[in-house]
Amino acid sequence: MEMNNETKFFIEGVDGVMSFVGPKDSPQSLNDNEIKRIVGSIDGDDTTVHDIEIPFKVGDSVKVIDGPFKDFDGLVQEINDRNRIKVNVNIFGRPTPIELSFNQIIIDN
Repeated sequence: MEMNNETKFFIEGVDGVMSFVGPKDSPQSLNDNEIKRIVGSIDGDDTTVHDIEIPFKVGDSVKVIDGPFKDFDGLVQEINDRNRIKVNVNIFGRPTPIELSFNQIIIDN
């Protein structure tokens, strides 16, 4: 963004942004390295995909260890993408699907 009176006025009008983008009354732009770090491509190669091993499979019995359903047991129903899992837990005696991240569950032995 090109800084001028109009854009500065716009930035100053957004709550909480001034403390994020620079000192009071003086917003500062980010350099290219800062933008790449925020976006997640520090090396500039956006085509690199880091494969992670999924420790769960459909049908696994798991225990929720974090979040509002902590200590609930359930079964893995679906693995949506690289960081979300759909688990059926019993709430009030009924199986209810909830969506969790990998770090919120462990395999129940």
